[in-house]
Amino acid sequence: MSRLEPIEHPTNLFTRFAYWMMKRRLGKVMTPAKVVYARMPKSLILAQTEVWVMEKGLSLDPALVHLTRTWTAMINSCSFCVDIGKAVAVQHHMTLDKFDALPEYRTSPLFSERERAALDYVDEATRTKRVSDTTFDAVRRHFNDREIVELTWLNALENYYNLINLPLGIGSDGLCAIAQRRAAA
Repeated sequence: MSRLEPIEHPTNLFTRFAYWMMKRRLGKVMTPAKVVYARMPKSLILAQTEVWVMEKGLSLDPALVHLTRTWTAMINSCSFCVDIGKAVAVQHHMTLDKFDALPEYRTSPLFSERERAALDYVDEATRTKRVSDTTFDAVRRHFNDREIVELTWLNALENYYNLINLPLGIGSDGLCAIAQRRAAA
């Protein structure tokens, strides 16, 4: 349960519209909206811009985007972010096999060398806030400059969201289960 009481009925018109959109897209209003955005409505503009960039402004494959973000959330033990990452993957018709195998990505045959390089990169950046020359050289073999910047930005963004949810005690909303039920219907 969140450390702050979720606001179910915001007074701000923009926030009420955002709640409606989330319920339509995700099947429910996510807890970060009720805890954070209801108290800081202008932060919704930033969040919506970030979502737009992730959906329309990246050259990286969407599956890799979701895998790297979900791995970062797993490292940080952000159950909300792992849940929404898997939910978005289901919405984009991705199977969850790789997501479930993320803890074994280094040895699992499900992952390509390119994916392993990206996951190693976000893993090291998340854990140490830096990457070694060896890790950077490996990612450079598989990604161009723009893609490396995109991976770095995605990792920083995921760490940002994790650092909002974890201190506020925001956990899983069951969004993946909702997405799976909707996909099966």
